[in-house]
Amino acid sequence: MLATRATAVIPRFSRFAWLMGLYAENHQRLQRIFAPADLAPGEYVSSIGDGLDLHLSVIARHAYTVELKLTYGLLDPETGEADPSAHVRMYNDALQVEATHCYAGRRWQDVLGLRPAHSTLLNHRLRMNAFLNKWLAYIDEQGHGRHSLRSRNGLGSQEKNSLGIA
Repeated sequence: MLATRATAVIPRFSRFAWLMGLYAENHQRLQRIFAPADLAPGEYVSSIGDGLDLHLSVIARHAYTVELKLTYGLLDPETGEADPSAHVRMYNDALQVEATHCYAGRRWQDVLGLRPAHSTLLNHRLRMNAFLNKWLAYIDEQGHGRHSLRSRNGLGSQEKNSLGIA
């Protein structure tokens, strides 16, 4: 008698499909935590008491995108740059968030060189967006959110109420 084994077929995603999935998951996380599409351009700080203050900068708002920067405000002693930090582009129409570049001890040029191969660039984007995904999960677990976000722009109470922040 022949014995048959049932084998599970696990779908294999391309690196590009995996990256697009990260973009979508990053959008869900960031939107749930801070809803940056509703924030006016400016500087915000999220304080949770005994943790590090998270700095959120809404750099620009466009019809379908919002450009942001996330950092703890800690500075790299060698370069003077915020470390860690992530520059993020939020696509409101596509419901995706892309980490365009991150600084975690080194600049992208130091990591990739000035003219990286396409596969090297794709791998780097995967690493940056995986980093952002894990960082957003950590931020959420620490208790950062819309409720802890304060404007550093000196907005009046009426403007703050219209933005839904304290």
